[in-house]
Order: sequence, then C-alpha cells, then structure tokens
Amino acid sequence: MNREQKIAETLVALADTLVDDFDVIDFLQQLTVRCRDLLDVADTAVLLAYPGPHLYSPAPCDPSPALNKIMDLAAREGPALEAYRTATAVTPGNLARAPATWHDFTTQALETGYTYAAAVPLRLRRQTLGSLLLLRTTDSCLPPADIALAQAFADAAAIGLIHARTLERAETVNEQLHTALHSRIVIEQGKGMLAALRHTSLDEAFTTMRRHARHHHLRLTAVARHIVTTRNLPHPPLLSPRPRPRTHQRSSSGRPAPASDRDRPAGRCGPGSGLGLVRPIRACIRSGS
Repeated sequence: MNREQKIAETLVALADTLVDDFDVIDFLQQLTVRCRDLLDVADTAVLLAYPGPHLYSPAPCDPSPALNKIMDLAAREGPALEAYRTATAVTPGNLARAPATWHDFTTQALETGYTYAAAVPLRLRRQTLGSLLLLRTTDSCLPPADIALAQAFADAAAIGLIHARTLERAETVNEQLHTALHSRIVIEQGKGMLAALRHTSLDEAFTTMRRHARHHHLRLTAVARHIVTTRNLPHPPLLSPRPRPRTHQRSSSGRPAPASDRDRPAGRCGPGSGLGLVRPIRACIRSGS
C-alpha cells in the first residue's frame, strides 16, 4: 500500500466513530500510530483538555521511554499547550531557539534527544478539544506538507470525537474524554502486569492486549482492568442463547390441538373454568447496551 492509500485509509478510519462499540482510547492510540507511520516524526502524542485550560495525555498508551519523560511537561508548557490555547498550528522550529517560556519543556526534550517540536490543534470550528504533539530527532524542520497533513488528521479526529455519539445527550463526548484521561493509568497497569506474567516487553504486551480487545469486541480498558484483577486475559463475552421455537401440542388423533385447548392452563380447561383464553406471551430478548 502506497502513502496516498494509507492517508485515505487513515481519514476513513478517523471518521468511522458512529458505531456501538466505539473505543475512544483505541481511537486516539491509532491516531498516534498513523501519524508516526505517515509523517516524518520520531514520536507523536495526543493531549486533551478536560476540563478547562489544562491538558492531559491519554495517548499513546505505549509511549517510548523518551516520550514518557516529557509528557507531563508537554501538558504544562510548550507547543502542545500553545496550539490548544490559540487553536492554530505552532511550529517554532529547532528547540534550541524555542521561546523562553518553554524552558522546562525545552530542556527536558533536548536532554531526551528531541531537537524539534511542533503541535496542531484538535479542533472543529470554534471548539478545540486538545492538540497533537509532533517530535523529531533531526535538525531539519518538519516539511509544511507534513504539518498540513497532521492538521487534517487532527481535524478529522476532532470531528470523529464530537460526532461519536450524535444520537445521545451532549455530555457524552465530555464523559468519554474524561474516561479516556483516567483510563491510561489502568492500561499502563494492565500492560505492565501482562509483560511481567508473560516475560515479554511492554510493547509486545500492549499489542497482545489490543489484538485481544479487537478480536473479541472488548474495550481496551476492560481488558486491562481484567488483567489487573485476575492476572489473565478475559474470556470473550458469551452469546445470548437463542429462544427455542414454539411447538404445537397435538391431540390424540395426531392433529394440532385447537387453540382453545393449547392456550388454557393445564388442569383447568373447559368452559366452566372462568379463565377464558390465555393470551399468548411473546418472549422479548433484551439486547445488552
């Protein structure tokens, strides 16, 4: 698959949120994975605002050691915060020439090995949900075409998040973002425990969790929580049993019994029972939410 096909596939995936099993954690994780694959960057991260002016990072759920060291600082100062506050792309260039107000972020990023940082907002018209942080380890700036593509991905992600529950009440988006910000802790715990139990790397443990969640239509957070609780991957959900087809009772002659005989309670038949015909009851199977 060439780059143009991957870009088209990414935009379609970011728009595919109107589904019953939409998982905001997996959605944001995939945004960071696609950006690393298609943009000339070393690392990417999504930072969301909930509530108010402060940023938090729900994705990636599997940050590299270098990225993990600057995540907290990136939420308090630097291009990600500026992009969120101004709702515009922030591309300062080389971190050696970054604004003085980014001192702590810049110092830690340079010590970690990053040389370039930029960010684009996750926005839809006047509503900004957060920002997408882009990091490089080379001296050159990110090409303008890549900045434009990153903004297109961020815009598509914002639209997907806001439209994820268009048929539900307006607070649903905020509730899902709130859940996403607090679910990263659970996923980190589950990933670490699975890696220890199976003697694998954290990346392999996360891949196993995500594959299991997708294959069995489970939420990534639910899989992680189950691992922490039971020290094992969860079993797939059981399917609801199908109702048995109704069979007609037959008379001694072998013909179907009259409706009046079939529908009367056993032992209390006849015109003198005073019960009349019992209305058939239609079984209703309530599907789970």
